[in-house]
Amino acid sequence: MIPITILAVILITATALGLALRGREGAVRAAAKADEHPAARAELLATAGITGSVPAVLHFSADWCGPCAAVRRVVAGVTEELSETSLPPRDIEVDIDAEPALARALNVLSLPTTFVFDALGRERFRISGVPKAGDLRTALAPLTVEHPA
Repeated sequence: MIPITILAVILITATALGLALRGREGAVRAAAKADEHPAARAELLATAGITGSVPAVLHFSADWCGPCAAVRRVVAGVTEELSETSLPPRDIEVDIDAEPALARALNVLSLPTTFVFDALGRERFRISGVPKAGDLRTALAPLTVEHPA
């Protein structure tokens, strides 16, 4: 009876831990404070295509990353939906193996990882895992409208 009880406790604990970790996947979170080397980071972002003229969705991927194809579809769909706005967002995909310095500068620890930048080139949101289209749209849409000065 004791081995069955121990097994049940282990299974319940593992299930609870798995659900807690999975609950964070794909969640849109506000961006953290930028690193201590803003000039180097800005240069790397500019090289990737974050020009500070329109909002951008930057997503890291790799050939060996299965979920990255889902991110590609979600980002392409949302940016296409918002293409007729006054500030249409750019869809920028970066291969983590080709651009490891940019991945380090943005503290990318796993794939897929997606960033949302505003029209001034400031990081606004970070998404680990596959974003939900509705959540990405909600985060990006306000950034695609010009506000009077």
